[in-house]
Amino acid sequence: MSETNSAAEVAAPHRYTAALAADIEARWQDFWDANGTYEAPNPSGDLAGAPETVALPKKFIMDMFPYPSGAGLHVGHPLGFIATDVHARYHRMTGHNVLHTLGFDAFGLPAEQYAVQTGTHPRASTEANIVNMRRQLRRLGLGHDQRRSIETIDPEYYKWTQWIFLRIFNSWYDDEARRARPIDELVEQFARGERPTPDGRPWGDLSAAERADVLSDHRLAYASDAPVNWCPGLGTVLANEEVTAEGRSERGNYPVFKAKLRQWNMRITAYADRLLDDLDGLDWPEAIKLQQRNWIGRSEGARVDFPVGDEKITVFTTRQDTLFGATYMVLAPEHELVEKITPAAWPEGTHEVWTGGHATPADAVAAYRKQAAAKSDVERQADAKEKTGVFTGAYAINPVSGEPTPVFIADYVLMGYGTGAIMAVPAHDSRDFAFARAFELPMRCVVEPADDRGTDPAAWDAAFDSYDAKLINSANQEISLNGLGVTDAKAAITDWLAERGIGEGTVNFRLRDWLFSRQRYWGEPFPIVYDEDGVAHALPESMLPLELPEVDDYSPRTFDPEDADTSPETPLSRNEDWVNVTLDLGDGNGPQRYRRETNTMPNWAGSCWYELRYLDPHNSERFVAPDTERYWMGPREGQPHGGVDLYVGGAEHAVLHLLYARFWSKVLFDLGHISSSEPFHKLYNQGMIQAYVYRDSRGIAVPAAEVEERDGAYYYQGEKVSRLLGKMGKSLKNAVTPDEICAEYGADTLRLYEMAMGPLDVSRPWDTRAVVGQYRLLQRLWRNVVDEATGEVTVVDAEPDEDTLRALHKAVDGVRQDLAGLRFNTAIAKITELNNHVTKVRQVPRSVAEPLVLLIAPLAPHIAEELWRKLGHQDSVVHHDFPVADPAYVVDESVTCVVQLKGKVKARLEVSPSISDEELEKLALADEAVVAALGGAGIRKVIVRAPKLVNIVPA
Repeated sequence: MSETNSAAEVAAPHRYTAALAADIEARWQDFWDANGTYEAPNPSGDLAGAPETVALPKKFIMDMFPYPSGAGLHVGHPLGFIATDVHARYHRMTGHNVLHTLGFDAFGLPAEQYAVQTGTHPRASTEANIVNMRRQLRRLGLGHDQRRSIETIDPEYYKWTQWIFLRIFNSWYDDEARRARPIDELVEQFARGERPTPDGRPWGDLSAAERADVLSDHRLAYASDAPVNWCPGLGTVLANEEVTAEGRSERGNYPVFKAKLRQWNMRITAYADRLLDDLDGLDWPEAIKLQQRNWIGRSEGARVDFPVGDEKITVFTTRQDTLFGATYMVLAPEHELVEKITPAAWPEGTHEVWTGGHATPADAVAAYRKQAAAKSDVERQADAKEKTGVFTGAYAINPVSGEPTPVFIADYVLMGYGTGAIMAVPAHDSRDFAFARAFELPMRCVVEPADDRGTDPAAWDAAFDSYDAKLINSANQEISLNGLGVTDAKAAITDWLAERGIGEGTVNFRLRDWLFSRQRYWGEPFPIVYDEDGVAHALPESMLPLELPEVDDYSPRTFDPEDADTSPETPLSRNEDWVNVTLDLGDGNGPQRYRRETNTMPNWAGSCWYELRYLDPHNSERFVAPDTERYWMGPREGQPHGGVDLYVGGAEHAVLHLLYARFWSKVLFDLGHISSSEPFHKLYNQGMIQAYVYRDSRGIAVPAAEVEERDGAYYYQGEKVSRLLGKMGKSLKNAVTPDEICAEYGADTLRLYEMAMGPLDVSRPWDTRAVVGQYRLLQRLWRNVVDEATGEVTVVDAEPDEDTLRALHKAVDGVRQDLAGLRFNTAIAKITELNNHVTKVRQVPRSVAEPLVLLIAPLAPHIAEELWRKLGHQDSVVHHDFPVADPAYVVDESVTCVVQLKGKVKARLEVSPSISDEELEKLALADEAVVAALGGAGIRKVIVRAPKLVNIVPA
């Protein structure tokens, strides 16, 4: 401490300092905890409250789940948490019953990897991290209802995650009713013969295993052998969203390969239409809605069958009008038909360039599949100059021309879109055109070019693709599309295909079913067991939760990252006593021997429904009581699908967590478990707090706190370093912890600074030196109420002057609007302006000081509570009424009107804000300066925009 500061504190012992702030903040945090200040009552159950409180309008405000990192929080993490806290506090003060709490999304790979490295059980490290984060968050004064806080790793929580999984597993989607229904209803349809089995046999004639296979084709949660993203370096399968554009794992940066493995999936595709349609009823950023629409990827077209031997290749196309121009076909390398249609030898006359130099089709296909497996979907879709592929040796029959059509595999066709097969029309598709040129395949023009290129594609430099053209060369003995426009030709050929049972009009989606298995230890166990025939059985509710067993080794078996020919070995599979069990499932079969599922659920599972458990966290009978869910999340005016009133989090979750949570909500809604068909009504994406990253000549980050600035350059230990704005993080050596700022300035200062840095939805750079500005605001506020020398309250019971009244009520009006609209930076600016005005008042009237304290209470709650108590109030500011502006003082007494002549200002008039256009025109034309400027000239037009502008146009 400097001598100057020491002397100042001796002269002003009651000055607002970091030490005083720490004392105030700790005392009020203890008070809030002891008095249950932030507890939000439910209409019934163990969290029920007084009827008059529940009768208040409700607000359910949520943050996206944090993950309890071992590094703890840096100052970038609490940005959204502070914002929702301010918003929640404002709504409490405006008469709402506010539910605001925070839990922890605690399963996942980081804790498991730490366990692998250190031998520490993932639960131990995760719980220690949670304790530290709770401490850091409490220090910020966040007003959470701690009774409702949850952790996904709590067996009493994941019991209900498992229960919901079983509801999904035991459901199917009825396309006619457009909703999920219990699987038992589907079984009854099969048993009564209302729905035929796939092979036509009666349901009663099928074995248990055959019935299970039939039902698996309908269940919303099902296991299947499917192409997956296999990451040998992590020893686990990854969702598409966990793979980078470079075809590597998001975590660890290991190569990812395509492989076929038996995995659990969620049939989210059944809800594609509803997931699209219901976006219109949500108050979400348009950019997020657009990302979801693009991810779901709805497109209209036709399904067409191409016979190939005893099999058929089904394609989806949006340009069925060009079917006569299909001269070859392409399957994705992973397509299930590839092996079935590949002959033992090359057909006579096979073009050498088609074989890839291999002796047999099987050799060519195997080699190419291995090559394609090493590429990501993004790489495969890239517009590479060199087109690769290989002939399968099979020919399909074009259903409209009857021509044999060679079938290739190529990596530019993906299993993730359509059917994983395309009919190639090289004359009218750029990728097909390039492939046809590379493999010397025929091209046929069937859409008449609008330019002078002619109709022979061999002479073209590029494909011709148009929706505004006529069809040519498109006729057989039964149908002719020649002369039709694209739209009419599509309709005609679709009808023709449907009449013959070889195609139909259909809608396709880019969205794929959600891969729901992970080969990890630290995740929710599946409540599924398998009998000796491999049939999956659901555990009865009485056996939930199925808890994770202890294991000696937490890591899945990893392999050489480059070795794609490997398979997962999960940690759970090594605990044989847990895996192989004798159970009585209560199905009438008595005790039987079963094998447990040894994969675990992905870390997304717990966050698919956590908003619902916040509502009723201690209910042991249900995952949420119906009346409680209806009260907090049910549909209401302006919220047709119900949901959380405000959900704040990062935009990076646009097509992962948000889409998955919407799917789970819709299934639970369909089955009658909840009244809200959407989880989150209003979504707000906060920006990011960034920080400067300093790197030495090697490109290695150096500690930002030790960098010196000299003459516009930056130096670390005497060496010049570069500076670039980026993320804040421990690895970048630029992290600033909230503990540091709280220790130096107090939590209220940190809260104010983060909210004042700029608009909440915009990223902004952190500058520790600028924090002092908000610290000084609080010091001035303190001085406006408290004598720094004596500690006595200095406000007086006198009436404020009119200027002060106007400053007060304008601030009240503006701050109310800003806090309601999440414009916290402008709210702070208005409070600062009012506080500065009050600083100039010799004796501060109580009627001004008290509303000023209440205005800042949502933003800086600790100092507000302390000043409120010093002003003689025994109640907490948390539930006190927020100030209301008097409209008479909000409107200015006068405004300045600018009078222009030929675009130049000639006069300024002080006029009433309510002046009419006619009155303002008369005043402007009578002004001496205006009369002089006109000099007797006539007036062609007068444009009046009362009360601020008059524009005179001379004749």
